[in-house]
Amino acid sequence: MQKIFRVRLNECKRCVGFLMLAFFSTGLIAQESFERTEQREPCDEYYVNKRPMFGDLHVHTSYSFDSYVSSQRNDPDAAYRYARGEPITLPDADANQTVIAQIQRPLDFTAITDHAEFLGPINLCTQDASAPSYWFPACIATRNEFFLVQLLAANYWVSLGVTDTSKDKKQSLVCSIGDCDKAHKQTWKKIQDAAEKHYDRSSDCTFTTFNAYEYTDAPNFSNLHRNVIFRNNNVTATAISTYDTGSLNYPELWKRLRQECIDGDVGCDVMSIPHNSNLSRGLMFPDPNSELEAQDRLFFEPLVELVQHKAASECRFDRLLGRGVATEDELCDFEQVQSDNLSMLGSVFGELRTDEADPVAIDEFGRRNMVRNVLKDGLALEQTTGINPFKMGFIGSTDTHSATPGGAEEDNYVGHLGRRDAGYRNVQDHFFDNPGGLAVVWAEENSRDSIFEGMRKREAYATSGTRPIVRFFAGEHYAAELCSDPQMIEKAYAGGVPMGSELEAFAASPTFLVSAAKDAGSRGHPGLDLQRVQVIKGWLDEAGQTHEQVFDVAGTADNGAGVDPNSCRPTGSGYKNLCAVWQDPHYDDSEAAFYYVRVLENPSCRWSTLHCQAAGVNPFAPNCADQAATKTELMKDNGAIGDVYGKCCLDPSEQPFYSPTLQERAWTSPIWINPRKT
Repeated sequence: MQKIFRVRLNECKRCVGFLMLAFFSTGLIAQESFERTEQREPCDEYYVNKRPMFGDLHVHTSYSFDSYVSSQRNDPDAAYRYARGEPITLPDADANQTVIAQIQRPLDFTAITDHAEFLGPINLCTQDASAPSYWFPACIATRNEFFLVQLLAANYWVSLGVTDTSKDKKQSLVCSIGDCDKAHKQTWKKIQDAAEKHYDRSSDCTFTTFNAYEYTDAPNFSNLHRNVIFRNNNVTATAISTYDTGSLNYPELWKRLRQECIDGDVGCDVMSIPHNSNLSRGLMFPDPNSELEAQDRLFFEPLVELVQHKAASECRFDRLLGRGVATEDELCDFEQVQSDNLSMLGSVFGELRTDEADPVAIDEFGRRNMVRNVLKDGLALEQTTGINPFKMGFIGSTDTHSATPGGAEEDNYVGHLGRRDAGYRNVQDHFFDNPGGLAVVWAEENSRDSIFEGMRKREAYATSGTRPIVRFFAGEHYAAELCSDPQMIEKAYAGGVPMGSELEAFAASPTFLVSAAKDAGSRGHPGLDLQRVQVIKGWLDEAGQTHEQVFDVAGTADNGAGVDPNSCRPTGSGYKNLCAVWQDPHYDDSEAAFYYVRVLENPSCRWSTLHCQAAGVNPFAPNCADQAATKTELMKDNGAIGDVYGKCCLDPSEQPFYSPTLQERAWTSPIWINPRKT
């Protein structure tokens, strides 16, 4: 990455001539690849070849009903402080504000995405004790600190405005006591104010925020949620919700965003990012009903959230059956939950309390719950309709409901659901959840315009929470020795396209450049070595059938790395850097295809293993069950209910997805190859 330190004229006027000569002679001055849409100081540091910006685009605070009813009291201001590296206080399992949470490394950018549906009612319920609406029974329950009452309050809000399937959703009766529309706008304004307060508009460019919210539709618990991210301070007058569109009608969200933002407000730009398609019961990515709907999806949804705390959505493989959902890729067992809808969160005191959360068999699991299958089906749709509506790049995020953006560290995980997964409740009730992931965007500088443009161009990738640095390019011909060339990235851009792009098919296979550097880690928390790099290919054959294949292109699976079962310390070694110049040995220029990269780190202990060991229950120990029973009895003496630590001792050989260890990973956005026309 070439870095330019911009020099302000009033500080170094005599430097201008020299700097201009140097920039022109080295080719460093070029037309910026993004449009500037806001007033701010240019960043002192500008990266011609871009640098990875690490962030979180899915964050809930006390403005969200399901955060507040879990005794979580941190607002957007506190969440941004956490993202910048400051400590905040969270509730423990008993609702006492005693847990100090602090991220190990600050983020570069963050968006607060509180639920649009209840911004008004939660404002009325929590902000002004002198208002009659504050004392509405559901509001009293929402503020209550008794655990079972909180669960009832959560169920009230969920059934009222989230899981309802009607076109005309009923508002809470609190809106007949107070002015929900006015309260909604007040909260939407506070969200914007917090984003502005923490956005570093100085030339230091230390931190970027985005105005955002979540559009939360989940008919019968089928997840159709989207995070709506605005480019700048030009935003819609309200946070458009399912109360505006009705359920099962997210195309209306795109229509409203086009009317009120893209076409209706000069300088307004926006995208919506679908998440948790693994919990959508196959409803997240249906065939478009019209060409307009297909075009709207392409424009408004250039990205998909591939991983977050409610599991990963790349692909799905059942180890017990030895097969998956339209895949034979054994690494698709990573961070899966057994259900296919949001009821998977319905565990209380160690037991699931709803049949909706029962395991779903591989043959009954929706094909398009998994994004890789969606990408493959997009190739087939383009053949029949002329449009591929599913050209989506990848990001990860946390979906924290504890105001902890970027809190995806396995060894520093405090939960994402307030008191519901604080302390022992995390292992007891949310064992199959995970800390979530990160969104990584290649951008010239840490500013809204640069990062947003990187997202729009899909030059982005997802990680499962760690911070490896990954590049992926394709061109007609890259030199075999490019990996050792000091100008590797300059030549990669000059001779091809980066992740997220499209190429017209060449007669011979494109040459792909894949480069990965291990997560450097932070003080006291070293990053893990890399194990291997893979290229995943999906394609459409001449008969209209889709296929996939996984290629190992660098590193090796058999490097002997593992973990110490008593301490969880990593054993063995891997690679600090991996790089390859690769061509597809089965390339056919008449076939539509996509390629993306998956980077695997050496094995490490899962968060649950670390939590269990910290409690004196070792998942690797032969007497794990005895340890769990002893510890659970001690917890019951202190007020816990049900089996607390039994899940620590699950036998991975009897589980379709779970293992006490995992391999952290990253996934790049795809590069699409459009077939040659004959």
